[in-house]
Amino acid sequence: MERLGRTHTSDALRRVASDPAGRPLRALVNNAGVAANAPVEALLLADWRWVFEVNVFGQIAVTQALLPALLAGSGRVVNISAVLGKVSLPASGAYSGSKFALEAISDSLRRELAPEGVRVVVVQPGEVRTQMRRRGLAKAGELTTGMSAEHRRRYGPLMRAVVKQIDAFTDAGVSAEKAALVIARAVTDRRPRTRYTVGRDAAALTRLARVLPDRLLDRVLAANLRPHFEKAG
Repeated sequence: MERLGRTHTSDALRRVASDPAGRPLRALVNNAGVAANAPVEALLLADWRWVFEVNVFGQIAVTQALLPALLAGSGRVVNISAVLGKVSLPASGAYSGSKFALEAISDSLRRELAPEGVRVVVVQPGEVRTQMRRRGLAKAGELTTGMSAEHRRRYGPLMRAVVKQIDAFTDAGVSAEKAALVIARAVTDRRPRTRYTVGRDAAALTRLARVLPDRLLDRVLAANLRPHFEKAG
C-alpha cells in the first residue's frame, strides 16, 4: 500500500510539473477514505493501521508532495473529513479517529500556511449515497463474522444495529452530486469558510456536539440507535 501511495503521489507531481499550458496548481482535494466499523476491542490492529494509512497518512503524503506547487500558485487545500470527525459513534472508533486526526491536522496546516496565502478548508459530509458506504457495510459484516465467539456474544447485537442504522441513514443521505457542489464551493469561494458541512444530518450533529454535554449527547446517540436493535423474542 505504501509503495502504491508513492507511485500515485509521483504521478500527481509529474502531471503538475508537465502541464503543457504551465498553469499553476490552484487546489488539492484530499478525498481518499475507507471505513472499518467494529468495536475498539474487536478491531484488529492491522485494520486500524489500514484505516489510518488511507485516511490520514495518505493525505499527509500527497499534501507534502504538492505543497510547493500550491505555495507557488497561492492554491488551496481541501480536506474531506466527515461529521464523524466531530462526533464518534459506537463501532466508528477507527474511522472517527482518523477523521478527528484529519481535522486537527487541517487546523495546524491552516494556521501554518495562512501567512503564505494558502487556504486550508475542511468539508464534513454526513451520509452521502456513494459506493463507499456499501463497501463499508460489507466490511462491517466481514469484521463481525471474523470476531471471536466472546466478541460476537458481547458486540453482535450492537453490530447488527449499527449496520441497520448505517443502511437507513445512507438511503436517506444526500446525493453524491450535492456533495460535489459543496466541495466545489470550498474550492472556488473567494473567501472560503474554514469548514463546510454536507447534509442536514452533518449540520445538526456538529451543532449538537458543540452545545451538548458529553453525557447528554451519549443519550441522544443511544436513543437514535435503539430502534435498530432486534426486538427481544
